[in-house]
Amino acid sequence: MSTEERADQLVRDADPGGLGMLGDLGGVKQTLLEDIVSESLVRRTVGSAPRRLWVRRFAGVMTAAAVLVSIVPASMVLRGQGEDDAVSPLVSAGARAGAVFPPSAVEAAERSPRLLVDQTGWTVAALSEFSQDYGTVRFRRGARELEMNWYPASVYADRYANQRETGPGRSVRVDDWPADVFQSLSGDFTVLLRPRDDLVVEIKSSENWSRKDLDRVLAAIVRVDARTWLAVLPAEMVVPVRERAAKVLADVPLPPGFDMAALEEIGVSDSYQFSVGVTSRVGCGWIEQWRRATAGGDEEAARQAAEALRGSHGWRVLRDMDQAGDWPEVFWRYADEVAAGTSPTGYVEALGCR
Repeated sequence: MSTEERADQLVRDADPGGLGMLGDLGGVKQTLLEDIVSESLVRRTVGSAPRRLWVRRFAGVMTAAAVLVSIVPASMVLRGQGEDDAVSPLVSAGARAGAVFPPSAVEAAERSPRLLVDQTGWTVAALSEFSQDYGTVRFRRGARELEMNWYPASVYADRYANQRETGPGRSVRVDDWPADVFQSLSGDFTVLLRPRDDLVVEIKSSENWSRKDLDRVLAAIVRVDARTWLAVLPAEMVVPVRERAAKVLADVPLPPGFDMAALEEIGVSDSYQFSVGVTSRVGCGWIEQWRRATAGGDEEAARQAAEALRGSHGWRVLRDMDQAGDWPEVFWRYADEVAAGTSPTGYVEALGCR
């Protein structure tokens, strides 16, 4: 099927009765043609070459811990549909209108910016650090990615100054939210939204976008209510924490006194980031037991902790994660030191212990 024929088919599908319910069908067809051609060019240029995973680091007012992010693809579209048959994320959310979400997830969503790309083909690729003050959600369509980060409004001046170093910005609006667009020397764009509701949002594109590409996507970004935003997320991201944790911990020995209730703090996140949050707490618990036992001369407790950490190389969750990111390597570094009888240093920051 040619590009022209594909666009005609999509327009017919959108208005099967020929009633003109979409308004200017000629304009719709032209937009579809541009999207199809643009997507085809990207596919031919980029192909299926592996993409470098983005790493998000917090500094200054943020916790000084590097979090290695793995992209775990997940779809916002209805189950059983491919990208060519995808629907708008808001249509997809409507299909899950009756979904029940954990109260903690709804509360967190209500405090977040709740922005989404309401354009056919965009999917949620990753979600992490989902809280009142910080968060990352990454959208993907084909070879293109768009990452949204939010921070406390107090960091706006510093982030604006950092972006100004690349040159003057261009004023835009994102769902009527004033913002400035900056382009780096490498070609990627950063859109810095001005403070609102005590938050500042920073949107970053992957490389090889044109301004026309960016403007089209920015025009499709909308702010929605908490339940709609949660309904757009892949269902596995909003499963109750205890249910998700039970699967992660199926073959993981827990340190005495491990607080399952504290896992609620991890909240809504993709599978990789959720597993990081769970295993970090397990690792921290065993290391602390080993340190206390070693200092107090409790050989049995020290041996128990060392054996548990030595066995972490066999934990299914870490073996699975090792195929997608570097978290297991970080974890095993400190686990191996304890197993060898060496007191670890730097593990509090590296593993996010509290």
